[in-house]
Amino acid sequence: MPVFNYQARNQDGELQVGTVEAGSKEIAIDVLQRHHLIVIHLEAKTEESFFYKRLELFEPVTEKEIALFSRQIATLLEAQVPLVEALKALGKQTTNPRFKGIIFDLSSDVEGGASFSKALAKYPKVFSHFYRALIKSAEVSGKLQEVTTYLADHLDREHHIKSKIRGALIYPAFVFFGILIVGVLMFMFVIPQLVAIFEEVSVDLPLLTRIIIGLSDLFRTYFFFILILFGLLSIGVWRYSKTKEGELALDMIKLKSPIFGSLFTNLYIARFTENLGTLLTGGIPISLALRVSADVVGNKVYESIIRETEDAVKRGDTISSVLKSYPEFPPLVSQMIETGETTGKLDIVLKNLARFYEREVTAMVDNLLVLIEPVLVVGMGIMVGILVVAILQPIYSLVQAF
Repeated sequence: MPVFNYQARNQDGELQVGTVEAGSKEIAIDVLQRHHLIVIHLEAKTEESFFYKRLELFEPVTEKEIALFSRQIATLLEAQVPLVEALKALGKQTTNPRFKGIIFDLSSDVEGGASFSKALAKYPKVFSHFYRALIKSAEVSGKLQEVTTYLADHLDREHHIKSKIRGALIYPAFVFFGILIVGVLMFMFVIPQLVAIFEEVSVDLPLLTRIIIGLSDLFRTYFFFILILFGLLSIGVWRYSKTKEGELALDMIKLKSPIFGSLFTNLYIARFTENLGTLLTGGIPISLALRVSADVVGNKVYESIIRETEDAVKRGDTISSVLKSYPEFPPLVSQMIETGETTGKLDIVLKNLARFYEREVTAMVDNLLVLIEPVLVVGMGIMVGILVVAILQPIYSLVQAF
């Protein structure tokens, strides 16, 4: 059935954006009007319209918004509010125009007879495979309220951990670019002025000073070439990172990096064990649970290992037997999983592992935040010291000569 993108306003004058399935444009307008919407714009969804792409680019649906949406759905369901009415109420409250349109589209689909999980499947970039799988299991078990509460807690934890890691990375990145800008200004304007003074008095320059002056001349002469080269290199790395080989290479670099490698390893293990444990608790078959966990783990190296584990489980092997052969999974993980498989309490063991590694991630981020500042101060001190020595040495020799 054709799908139409629409832009409309409700009775309160609020903008709504979304999609509607209908046999024709006239039927689509009729469906929207029956939902008390005033249609402003409607077009067939052959490919994403410019308007919808603009909303997706400038009004992304954040993890925090999805967590809040899940918690509000759980609260309304607990209060015995029907799902369709709950979705409509949340659609009216949502300030993000794109997410507002998605929620109203979900309510239309559910009101039309579609399951909640099927409605969510129309937005795979907003609602992850993990999210949809849990909602589907909740529909089978009749525990939608409990599952949406768990999803809200899960997304809150993910957001908290990501925010801490982002915070640990932003500060050194900010300082690095600050040093870079200061260095460029020094090489472009300050050092050439000093060179002119040294040439006037014909002072013998030390080796370190000559090296700094040589670098300054090189930088000034080829500044635009270096800038273009840096830009092309950045574009090349970005495009390479979008390929399968590039994603795998960059994810491998993350795991092998000297400072942050252990942090990322613990993060991915925590994500894998929690997602797998939750899916198994929700009654998802183990092979499907592994497939979903591979999709949402967020690292191509771990995704490849988990997919291989899924194939091995289908052949009758155990999860622990596969993970033992990979150094990306510490012995503790495979041993605990083996215990869970032996005792029949794999979901409980996985959740205990997830909590352990989440605590490890939190502790490592806190330690990094404490250590990064003095390391950066020492690094900046060394760089400034080199420049000062390079500049002051010939000045000192000049003073001694007089």
